[in-house]
Order: sequence, then structure tokens, then C-alpha cells
Amino acid sequence: MEERRSILSGLLACILFALCGVLGALQYTWNAEVSAALRDRLQASLTASLGRLSRDFNAEIYAACNPLTPLAPQDSKAAEAQIVARFEQWSKSARRRPALRRVGLAVPNGEGYALRLLDLQKGSFVAAPWPLEWKDHENRLARMARPPTAGGFGRDNPDFDSRGPRAGDDGTLFEHPLFASAAGGGPLNPFDFGRREILWMIFDLNPDYLLNTLLPEELQRHLSSGGNLDYQVEVVSRSNPATVIYHSDPNEKDFANSADASVSLLDVPLARFGGPNGGPDRGRGFGPGRPPAPDMGRWEMYVRHRAGSLAAVVAQTRHRNMAVTACVMLFMLATVTAWVRLTRRTQRLAEIQMRFVAGISHELRTPLTVIHTAAFNLQGKLAKDPAKVEGYGKLIQQESGRLKDMVEQVLQFASAKAGRLIQQLEPVEIEGIIDQTIESSRAATDAAHCCVEKKVEPGLPSVEGDARALRLALENLVGNAAKYGSGSRGWIGISASAIREKGQQMLEIRVADCGPGIPQDEQRHLFEPFFRGRQAIEGHVHGTGLGLNLVKRVAEAHGGTVRVHSVPNEVTEFVMRIPAMATLHKTPETVA
Repeated sequence: MEERRSILSGLLACILFALCGVLGALQYTWNAEVSAALRDRLQASLTASLGRLSRDFNAEIYAACNPLTPLAPQDSKAAEAQIVARFEQWSKSARRRPALRRVGLAVPNGEGYALRLLDLQKGSFVAAPWPLEWKDHENRLARMARPPTAGGFGRDNPDFDSRGPRAGDDGTLFEHPLFASAAGGGPLNPFDFGRREILWMIFDLNPDYLLNTLLPEELQRHLSSGGNLDYQVEVVSRSNPATVIYHSDPNEKDFANSADASVSLLDVPLARFGGPNGGPDRGRGFGPGRPPAPDMGRWEMYVRHRAGSLAAVVAQTRHRNMAVTACVMLFMLATVTAWVRLTRRTQRLAEIQMRFVAGISHELRTPLTVIHTAAFNLQGKLAKDPAKVEGYGKLIQQESGRLKDMVEQVLQFASAKAGRLIQQLEPVEIEGIIDQTIESSRAATDAAHCCVEKKVEPGLPSVEGDARALRLALENLVGNAAKYGSGSRGWIGISASAIREKGQQMLEIRVADCGPGIPQDEQRHLFEPFFRGRQAIEGHVHGTGLGLNLVKRVAEAHGGTVRVHSVPNEVTEFVMRIPAMATLHKTPETVA
């Protein structure tokens, strides 16, 4: 029955271990799938956030520029008057006035374009020379000033689309053409080449404001959490060659090739064929409802997660999940292992208890049988023979003493388990305890035909302990030596000396015999309760298996240790060490 239970327990443990392995494999696969879905979700969320950021960024610029653009002017003077009127109104309510650094009008004069700049302080236009940084735009406009019959201002003119920045340009300067209105007052199709252009509006954005105020605000709004920017940002102007114009982290540069995503900024459709001035782009402008067109902005913004990349974020999340899963699996395996060990220990304890019950029953039966037989014989004729009566009396006394010792040992073991082994601490002389032990064990040593040799070092310090418990421990050691180690020499040695161990003075008590010895594989179980070796069982030596466990508990209760050294057929020696009184450190176990 016990073997069947052991097999079932082992089989169940194997099933649980296999189940843990299967769960671990499934968790690994599921983590991979969840990580892939998380990566896609983060990428989609980032792309959507960048789209909103681009629309809001462009819409803020639109909100600054659009109010100044006139509607359907008849000529350049009318256009200039409308712009001045609009500027007066705009200057009172504009939310993004710092977005504009300069506003100019490029007016055709037959040979090219004359420049008039808007005085942002006075609100009026004044004639001005072309600034040096605007020369490229002046030359481009001059090349487009050909008569309509020669190709004029149309799609075949390669200089017409002023959308992208030229070399050395940060892209903040753009032109917006204004056309004469139709005779009926309605909007004029700019591809009608029989019509004439009035002028060009030139908007010069403030790059310091855009990069140091507007862009950081939009980044905080769309790409931050808890007030901290989650991404590193780099903005590149699409000039030829490309120029890096903004870094969120000065120490992290040129990560365009490793960016998680990018988006166009400064998409300026207002600078083409009309916008609010009529034409195909009317209503598209910078409006927030218009999605950013890919590769159409003058700037390109690259973003990369601060962890290194979105893939790194997903990898970190996956590693954390795997770590948690591994901890859970290890906990499950540890639980299964503990359960298996506890089951085996319980089974082993049950076996030990059964052997104890069987052994103690046998041990009790023998003296009880002898006592019962002696009492029966004393009732008969033998009661008239004084010599027989005396012999039976001694026998009854001897067996009742054995019975008393067994009951006392079981009670002492119960007291030790309950923490009541030591009752009173007091200074104890070890030599006196040894003498009392030799005297109280004389019957056992005489019966085993053993001579006891005592060797005590003079001037030993006292120990603080329970004299009764120490005597109990030594009586068990001497009794074991008499029962198991008498051998042919019939010698038991008891010695005591003072030693130093780890800087502490200790009293060392040795009980030796020259019996057959203790097998190596049994020595590690020797101090376990109810354990009895093969020699005791095969030799039918009386005992309960509790004596050495009591010795260990007494030594440990006094802050000491006990160990065994055995050489087969030569010597077996039990060594008990107890702290001397002068250096004893009291612990809760000492007074338990």
C-alpha cells in the first residue's frame, strides 16, 4: 500500500512538472504574439500622434498667415490696402503674432519685382531693398516674370512651384501669388493664362519661435506622458543638402536612419495657385482638417523612443513579462518540489512512527511479560522459598526500572518538543555531572561488562545550564556506549576539557567506546527521532530511538553542538561542546 502511494505521488509530481513545462512554452508563445501586437499598436498610435502634431503645427501657422491674405483684389494697390486693413484687425487678436518675422509684397515692375515690407510696428508698407537672405527668391521670381505669351506664369515654368527650400534655406520663407479678379467679381482660375498676376505675398516665419516655442508645445501635447517627452526628436530641413535644425536631445544626433517614425512639417499649400485667394487649393490651406501630405512639408521630423526604439520598448516589456512568468513558474515548481518533499517526509515520518509504535510496544511487552510471569510464580509454591522470592523481586525491580526508563524517555522527548526540556539555569560543574552519570549508569555498564575510564582536565570553568538535562544527555551517551559499543575490550571513556572555538571558550565532553562502529550512511540520520540503525534492529537491542535526539536537543538548548566520529571496529566517539559560563551568550533557545 505504501509503495503504491509512493508511485502515485511520483507520477503526480511528474505530471505537474510536465504541466509546468507546457504552460511555460505556451506563455512564451503568447508573449511573442502579445509583443507583436503591442509593437503594431504602439507604431499605429505614434503615427496617429505625429499626424495630429503635424496638422496642429501647420494650423497654428495658418492661423497667423491666413488673416493677412486679401480676397479677390483688383490690383496691387487694392491688395496692399486689404492687407493693411487686415493687419490692423489681426494685430489686435492674433494668437500667434510671433510666428511671423516679416511680411513682404513682391510687385511686378516690368523688369522684375520691387519689394515692399510691412512695418509690423506702424502697420504700413514701405519700399525696401531685397534682403541678402531673400536674393534667391528674388532671382526665382525674376525668372518667372516672362510674358504669358512666352510661357509666362504656368505649369511649364520650372520655377513656378516655390514649395521646397533651396540650398542653405531653412524653409521658413515662402511666397503666395495673388491674381486679378474676374470681370464678374468671382474667383479667377489661375491656369487661365490670359489673366495677369497682381503680386506675390512673402511670409517670413520666425524660426526661433517655431523651433523653441511652438514645436516644443506641440511635442508636449502629443508625445509626452506625465510631463516628460517620451521620444527623442530631430527636425531636418529639406534643403539641398539637408540640414538638421532642431534636436530635443543635443547628445543624441543624426538618428534619422534609426527613427521609429517621421512626419512632414511646414506643409504650405497656401503658397500654390491661390488658397484663400481662389483657385484649386481654395479651402485646403493649413486648415486643421487637412491631413499632412507625405514628403510635401519643408521640414521632416524624425522621432525615436527614449528607450532606443519602439522595438526596444516592446522587448523590455516582453522581458519583464517573461521574468514575471519565469518567477511564477519557478514558484510553481518550488511548490511542487516542496509538496513532493513534504509528502515523502510525511510518509517517512509515518513509517518512523509506525516503527516506533511497534518497537515501543515490543519494548513494553517484554518487561510487562516478565513482571506478569514473576508475579504469577510468586503466587504459587515458590513464594515459600525465600531465595526464589528474592530473585523474582530483583527481576521485577529490574524490569520495572526498564519500563520506567522507557516511559521517562518518551516523556522527556515530549517535553523537548514542547520546549520544556530545560527548566532551571544555574552554574553547573561538569565533573560533578560526569561523576553522577557514571554512578547512575553503573547498572548498565556492569551488565555490559564495561569499565568506565574518566579523564577530566583540572580547573574547568562552569557552564550555565540545567544539571538534570545535562545528566540526561550524558546518561544516554553512556547507555548507548554500553549497549552498542562494549565490544571485546569492554571499555568506555569519558573525558572533559576546555577549548576555544571561534574566539569563544567551550567545554568539550567526549564519550568513546571501541565497539563495531556506526556505518557512514547512518551517521547523518543518527540524531533524528525514532531512528535505529541496522545493528540495533538485527541484534534485537532494546531502545526507542529517542536517546540521541534528546542529546542533540540538550546540547543545542545550552548553545552547543554534538557530533559523532566513528571508525568501524576501532572507536566511536560522541563529542558535545557547550559554551563556558564566562563567555556564554544567552539566547531564547537557552531558556526555552
